[in-house]
Amino acid sequence: MNLERARFNMIEQQIRPWQVLDQDVLRLLSEVKREDFVPVTHKALAFADLELPLTSNSEAALQSGQCMLSPKVEARMLQDLAVTAQDKVLEVGSGSGYMAALLGKRVQRVITLEIEPKLALMARDN
Repeated sequence: MNLERARFNMIEQQIRPWQVLDQDVLRLLSEVKREDFVPVTHKALAFADLELPLTSNSEAALQSGQCMLSPKVEARMLQDLAVTAQDKVLEVGSGSGYMAALLGKRVQRVITLEIEPKLALMARDN
């Protein structure tokens, strides 16, 4: 799989049509490698328009919310937050750490909390 082509297609075919047009957000989505935050078992789906489970029990993960949101939802949230370089952000629910990584490129400081030990370790490692 050509990752750069897949990332480009994700932005052009999923994110932009969802009215995510902020150039800074689109740039971040190109820079912060989503595939680095996806569990190995789901790497092939890193750019797919769906939620990805973050634990080995996929069904339970999706039911409990232990998942990466779809790329378009993450992008829309990042755009709608409209954070600035002076902002400090508290994220509750670290997941894989992808949103914290995106936010970290836009704000002064990000503090992220995760109650699930395996996810906290995953986010810290990413």
